[in-house]
Amino acid sequence: MTTAEKLALIERYYAACSTGDVPALTDTLTDDVTHYFLAPNPGSAPVSGALQLARYWRKAQERISGRWAVDHILGEADEAVIEWTLFWTTPVGERVATRGAEWYRFRDQRIAEIRAYYQQPEATTELRDFDYVGRGYSRLGDEVGAARPLVPEGAR
Repeated sequence: MTTAEKLALIERYYAACSTGDVPALTDTLTDDVTHYFLAPNPGSAPVSGALQLARYWRKAQERISGRWAVDHILGEADEAVIEWTLFWTTPVGERVATRGAEWYRFRDQRIAEIRAYYQQPEATTELRDFDYVGRGYSRLGDEVGAARPLVPEGAR
């Protein structure tokens, strides 16, 4: 898969996460997918299986009204690394942004593994003094991904 194809697949996956659409989610995942989460986040146990992961995101979406956006991607061989932003609503109704990174493995044009690196307190999390706006990242009030490959297609 090219980096552009990986990005398109991840964006389809995130669109389905953002709506809790179980069939659309399972369409992006291998049957034996595993998603690993950084502890001690809520729900940090790994989730395995396409249907199980899709149902996990449907339940999460019902609780947090999330909107995921891809901000950057690097792709090589059967893997990709992304920076992302999750816009979500805390239990007290505040809209916040969680910044993170994920490492993906692909097989048969689908996502086979996800390793997620982020912390999710009930407040916006960002790198201190990083110019998110100046670098074109998604942000509160503009929850649209700004993904662009960091390595040109021919330079891999």
